[in-house]
Amino acid sequence: MELVADTGAITTGAGAVRDETDVVIVGSGFGALAAAKKLAKAGKPFVLISETTEHLFQPLLYQVATGVIAAGEIAPSVRAILAKYPKADVRLGRAVDVRPEAGELVYEADGNLHTIGYRSLIAATGARQAYFGRDEFEDVTYALKTVADAERLRRQIVRCFEEAHTTTDPELRRNLLSFMVVGAGATGVELAGQIKELAGRYFAQAIRGVTADDVTVTLVEGAGDVLPVYGGKLSTYTRASLEKSGIEVVLGTMVTDIDEHGAMVKDAATGTEKRLTAETIIWSAGVQANDFAKVLAARTDCETDRAGRLLVNGDLTVGNRADIYAVGDMTSLNKLPGQSPVAMQGGRHVARTILGKTAPGTPFAFRDKGSMAIINRFNAVTKVKKIELTGVIAWLLWLAVHLVYLVGFRNRYVAVMSWCGSFLGHRRPHFHYAQAPGRPVAVGAGDGDGRDADTLAPVADEQAA
Repeated sequence: MELVADTGAITTGAGAVRDETDVVIVGSGFGALAAAKKLAKAGKPFVLISETTEHLFQPLLYQVATGVIAAGEIAPSVRAILAKYPKADVRLGRAVDVRPEAGELVYEADGNLHTIGYRSLIAATGARQAYFGRDEFEDVTYALKTVADAERLRRQIVRCFEEAHTTTDPELRRNLLSFMVVGAGATGVELAGQIKELAGRYFAQAIRGVTADDVTVTLVEGAGDVLPVYGGKLSTYTRASLEKSGIEVVLGTMVTDIDEHGAMVKDAATGTEKRLTAETIIWSAGVQANDFAKVLAARTDCETDRAGRLLVNGDLTVGNRADIYAVGDMTSLNKLPGQSPVAMQGGRHVARTILGKTAPGTPFAFRDKGSMAIINRFNAVTKVKKIELTGVIAWLLWLAVHLVYLVGFRNRYVAVMSWCGSFLGHRRPHFHYAQAPGRPVAVGAGDGDGRDADTLAPVADEQAA
């Protein structure tokens, strides 16, 4: 058997060709990229396989949806990030199976199945939106997990304001300017705050006859607090800040049904049900592991939790395999939060183990550097161990931390310019408008031909308003 290249192929005596490398990484998120960079710097050959060749900075997707920044600023190319490392190979594909005994991963690319051999496998495929058994909610709500999700929501927001501006039906206008966010975690809080701010600081300036008071934003949460993982003073402060800005906060309430124009909600304490109308309902209430987690669980005898996340071993190995690791949102370990720092530290821990810098079997120890969430302009909450910050100081710290994590100088520079225009001024530099024959439509910058299967007609020539 002859080794052709570090990430090349092995030619067997029978003439068959089998792709082979030292490490296969599945995914392109925080955990995958952290592991990849660690291995690349050490000169370890690896192949990174992902359904997208972009590294998505998911915590800022809500800013793409609300026109603050463009998708390209938070989704740089993984190939560009790893281009300077000669033993790094990035491939576009979807992992569909794994054969642990043979040390092989099967992935689909361009409609064909490919097999690649590995000595170590790192799975970091993340998670998708969970609907708690009500998958039909996906068809009538807006999620925020991918760039496509963010751009679809952005088009919907602009459409609602545009149609509200021209309609003569007061009930329709009221519904168009009503937004509901389900789930008061960090994403839900940040999105609700930005939509309300968007109404008062952008659309009120750009569209005559629309004011912030015309726009209703309702934040619905099943728990008794907003930002329930924070609790105490920070949750109380966040709720008060949201309500002060004009957002209706509904706690201890479950969504029981959703249609295209509103939702039925039920008070958990009293059992009272009522209907809330809204043209736009954004679902941010939970996550579940992606499909590859189920495949890994079956192939390695690894248990999963109710959300399908892998109950990994303490050293981040999966099931009964010492050569297969999993990190990030597809895993569950010691009640660690599904946040990017956990994924990144997990990716580096696995990489150090593969490189021999950490002894096999060493438990993963997460160093909690704190959590933060932005509420609205100049207002955020931050928790670093026992230190709790609110207001402008927390907001400035939020900006600084997110700039550090944005990959690439250009991304940081452009993000700063966009934040200055949006937060210091009244601009939303990434809202653009176009008109198609027969119907005005709104598209976001970089949306290609501007087609949306749900709400938008084809657009021939995109132009700024």
